[in-house]
Amino acid sequence: VLVSVFIGLRPQYWGFVDMNNYIDWYPVMWGYEFSFDWNAENFLFDNLYSFMSCSGIHWHYFFLVIAFIYFGCMWYSCWKLFPYDTQVAFLTCLAAFSTFSYGTNGVKAGAAASLFLTALSYRRNLLMTTLFLFLSLGFHHSMMLPIGAFILAYFYRNTKVYFLVWGLCLLMAAAHITYFQTLLAGFSDERGTDYLLSVGNDWGGKTGFRIDFIIYSAMPILVGYWAIFRRGVRSMFYEFVLSVYLITNAIWLLCMYASFTNRIAYLSWSMYPIVLIYPFLNENFGKDRYKQFAKVMLFHLLFTLFMEIVYY
Repeated sequence: VLVSVFIGLRPQYWGFVDMNNYIDWYPVMWGYEFSFDWNAENFLFDNLYSFMSCSGIHWHYFFLVIAFIYFGCMWYSCWKLFPYDTQVAFLTCLAAFSTFSYGTNGVKAGAAASLFLTALSYRRNLLMTTLFLFLSLGFHHSMMLPIGAFILAYFYRNTKVYFLVWGLCLLMAAAHITYFQTLLAGFSDERGTDYLLSVGNDWGGKTGFRIDFIIYSAMPILVGYWAIFRRGVRSMFYEFVLSVYLITNAIWLLCMYASFTNRIAYLSWSMYPIVLIYPFLNENFGKDRYKQFAKVMLFHLLFTLFMEIVYY
């Protein structure tokens, strides 16, 4: 949280376009009377932003609130899911490839994703789960995809089928089949359509068949296959959250050739650390389970460091 706040104090020096956009527009509404806009694209985030701006609250505190939601919900989810290993679980979340980016340059989606994790952590309380799913959607409308995956996995609990679907989507991505990318654009809003139909590199990132992203995305899937079909893990929650991850990541595979593909991938990566480490910390894998967890955690961190320091 302190790192995020420090960055928020001088974001213009860090080149975070998303944060700078919020700062540039923030003073525009100072002195205006706040009125809740039910037609806002992201009805909770946008109204929170407007309320704090209209109230004359400095944008430092706006980013502090968002950082609290982002990291606070992330920690709370780890505490709920891993009550005996909260610290190492939270450390795994902090070491994830996308954590820094969505704590600084994608704050809206990051906060929404952390609220979604909290919804997952309340798996036995349908009322609280529904509340946090609603809050997540209110912070960013892109959460419709993981929420849709949540609902599908809740009513159809056949993890083997979701493994097969993910593999099929991977084959279609390798064959450069973009039919579903165009199809999904027809159901998206204007911004989502721009992301899905724009295939150039004007945005400054990498495009095409992202073998790096595939390797990264496959790690919790390989762990899940090993845990369920080799070690015989039978956990309703683990199979459920793995199914949600498989569905959401499979949609990204179908849209891989679009620009801003990382933003689509993040919809599954936001739950990545939880899916990756759950069987090691919450299942009986014997006395060496923490050694196995340490190895997975190390590779997880090394990938992040490689991507941030070497690859980019």
